[in-house]
Amino acid sequence: MSAPVVVLVGPMGVGKTTVGELLAERLGVTCRDTDADIVAAEGRPISDIFVEDGEEHFRALEARAVRAALAEHPGVLALGGGAVLSEDTRKLLAGLPVVFLDMDVAEAVRRVGLDAARPLLAVNPRRQWRELMDARRPLYTEVARAVVSTQDRTPEDVADAVLDALELKTA
Repeated sequence: MSAPVVVLVGPMGVGKTTVGELLAERLGVTCRDTDADIVAAEGRPISDIFVEDGEEHFRALEARAVRAALAEHPGVLALGGGAVLSEDTRKLLAGLPVVFLDMDVAEAVRRVGLDAARPLLAVNPRRQWRELMDARRPLYTEVARAVVSTQDRTPEDVADAVLDALELKTA
């Protein structure tokens, strides 16, 4: 198996899966989402894993899911928002065509309302989202070959920008 053709990273709600599916269609490959892999393997939502087993357990599941997907999936890969917290994951992403999909808090509010079932945003979601991004933005940029803003863009426009940033030709 070859490495993924595109790996998308970024905060929750930025549209990694939606953009990933559009990219996969345009590139003639499949899209895989590591959060979906975890949900399928565990048979329960990520929010339940957080509540019942804790974040540390979830992060271990996430690191394994990312490692497997990077080894097995040659298409477009969308990683969970916190996947870059793992140093091992960041090392695995080195040299790969990683794109950081970025947005600010106003865009996050518009997209997900910050009241969805997001375990890390349970209390004061705007402040927590900002704190998460302050901690994660340097990690996203560390692994990314390109940064694409999703501000005021449709998923189709974001997909076009990703293709342009990586100089990829569509199928």
